[in-house]
Amino acid sequence: MFVDKVKVYVKGGDGGNGQVSYRREKYVPDGGPAGGDGGRGASVVFEVEEGLRTLMDFRYKRHFKAQRGEHGRPKNQHGKNADDMIVKVPPGTTVIDDATGQIIADLTEHGQKAVIAKGGRGGRGNTRFATPVNPAPDIAENGEPGQERDVVLELKVLADVGLVGFPSVGKSTLLSVVSAAKPKIADYHFTTITPNLGVVETEDNRSFVMADLPGLIEGAHEGVGLGHQFLRHIERTRVIVHVIDMSALEGRDPYEDFLMINDELKQYNMRLLERPQIVVANKMDMPESEENLKIFKEKLNGQYPVFPISAVTKKGLRDLLITVADKIEETPEFPLYEETEESTRVVYRHEKKEIPFVITRDDDGTFVLSGAELERLFKMTDFSRDESVRRFARQMRGMGVDDALRARGAKDGDLVRIMKFEFEFID
Repeated sequence: MFVDKVKVYVKGGDGGNGQVSYRREKYVPDGGPAGGDGGRGASVVFEVEEGLRTLMDFRYKRHFKAQRGEHGRPKNQHGKNADDMIVKVPPGTTVIDDATGQIIADLTEHGQKAVIAKGGRGGRGNTRFATPVNPAPDIAENGEPGQERDVVLELKVLADVGLVGFPSVGKSTLLSVVSAAKPKIADYHFTTITPNLGVVETEDNRSFVMADLPGLIEGAHEGVGLGHQFLRHIERTRVIVHVIDMSALEGRDPYEDFLMINDELKQYNMRLLERPQIVVANKMDMPESEENLKIFKEKLNGQYPVFPISAVTKKGLRDLLITVADKIEETPEFPLYEETEESTRVVYRHEKKEIPFVITRDDDGTFVLSGAELERLFKMTDFSRDESVRRFARQMRGMGVDDALRARGAKDGDLVRIMKFEFEFID
């Protein structure tokens, strides 16, 4: 089964918790704190595996949760960092953040890697909090939570040439005679329901990958027929081979078909028409084809090269394949997304700082605090130790939470909720 779009959940591992402990050796006077830091949580990393051709595996496993780091230990021992979780994806996979629509990674080459969900850093042990004023602190941090997000994986097959055209114009037959691919062929529309790939070798020992894409029909870019599901696969091709049924047996006008398919490509993505296009006049073994080809060429007026062929009798295939191979060599790859400069140098961008917290009010009158920065601090606080709780209260005061609650009308004894935990507001 061919799967080319799937939504998965990824979560980086949480950092290990810091340790609270003290040195107690007999001959070490004033032993002091000796709690180690927690280890770093594992990141979820996607890696391209060239043997994969589909996103089928992701239909059965949709949750990827990386391991957390090891907790800190006594005697200043650092917890072990967790090994990254490597998830294999096929070449041509684009990873998109489901919430923002932002493209996280475009993975095309074997071995290429991208961090999709970062692991959290380890919490600091009590050794890190020692000061001249407080030489033996009873405080340590919990590990930072790992990044979590829903991502959409889209597979856009890696082919040099894409065959487009109406259903039943002979795209699958053409692929089957020029390569070892064995697509399903029958005399009814929409025989091809998934993209088929084949490696084509020319007489002069050049080779390229050709993709037979399911038939487009009018309105495909809006979701009509099957073509809309597979239009994305044309995006990576360097050359478009437009197959047209020149016999017009179904009462269709070949030139009208040509215009309609090009309009669908344009409506889907304007840049598709920048790619070189070769027109293939197929089914030239049929009686009316010669006359139809003459009319078609007059209307086309030399805009595109036209190759009359018969996929069944293999007539005209040699010249077509050599021309396609030449065109591929002279056509550069089209970048799907604008390249960022990050890969070559560090770029400093002004990023709008996230609001550290938001105050809302529940129906029962409770003040509810939320916000990524505040929730991160909350998760990294060990509430089993009084000193940690006092530190969290100081951090909230420093962020301006107390003043903001007073401004919202909070009084002494009012309930304040962060996530599932409730506190009393003390003025």
